[in-house]
Amino acid sequence: MTPDQLITFAAVAEHRNISRAALALHLSQPAVSGQLRQLQDEFGEPLYQRDGRGVRLTPAGEQLASYASRLRDTWRQAHAYRDALRGLESGTLRVGASTTPASYLLPYLIAGFHRRYPEVALHTVDGNTAEIVGALASLDIAMVEGPVGADLPPDTAVHPWREDEIVAIMPRSHPLAQGLATGCEVASGVATSGVATPGVAAPAARIELEALGAHPLVLREAGSGVRQMVERAFARAGVPMRVALEIAGVEGVKEAVRAGMGIGFVSAMSMRHEGGALCLFSLSPEPLTRRFSILIPHASAPSRVVERFLALTAESAD
Repeated sequence: MTPDQLITFAAVAEHRNISRAALALHLSQPAVSGQLRQLQDEFGEPLYQRDGRGVRLTPAGEQLASYASRLRDTWRQAHAYRDALRGLESGTLRVGASTTPASYLLPYLIAGFHRRYPEVALHTVDGNTAEIVGALASLDIAMVEGPVGADLPPDTAVHPWREDEIVAIMPRSHPLAQGLATGCEVASGVATSGVATPGVAAPAARIELEALGAHPLVLREAGSGVRQMVERAFARAGVPMRVALEIAGVEGVKEAVRAGMGIGFVSAMSMRHEGGALCLFSLSPEPLTRRFSILIPHASAPSRVVERFLALTAESAD
């Protein structure tokens, strides 16, 4: 029995899936399976069982998982302490991000960080907010959208970061866009503190939910955070929704709107490179906004690399 085998077992116990554990550990699936077999042989009885597409721990495995998790946490704290002492000459930073910040903010942050600290290896993981929170044990820093919930791992710090607005989009030719051309103006990118950051589309006009409800709508797929916010806004206003199309992804929504399927709803950040073919509007009576947060696991002993990246995120939000 080795520490590496126990750390691997802790990851499998956390994810309940060998493939996801391998991804979190940056190992191949055969390597993880091999370590599990060796550990199971050491104990002489099953520690887990296959359960559909995942695994289920046996009673012996559940008990071992509690020891393995404590060992992994101690190892990570020692690793973070070592990195803090070594400084930024070298090292690794594992960054997680949910969908919107992963697509529209993280690339700029990584580019700025790499220019300052070229010897630090950067690894990224994306997913929805719940998936990123679930992977915190294998990350150094994460950025998520919307509420983070109360089920964060111990020793996780939450830093409020920046706000994002959900806007309505439609073609210039749409009847609602006529006479409201200011809604077709999009802000360009800006640079802040030497860090290139994406410009956010700045809708100069507002539009009532009641007016939108009279037209066909294009919504993100079920489970999308943007869709949930839009549905709640319409419900609060007592406005029925005429859903013409459900489609996955931000770009899918924009393409469907361009094709004339209806009015869509996206993050204002996703509109920063639009050339004006689509108009965007803030929702009325009040804009629909959400908060982004930075999560720091193992916050009692953050590495200097994490502290520098956290400072960079603060610069980009100024």
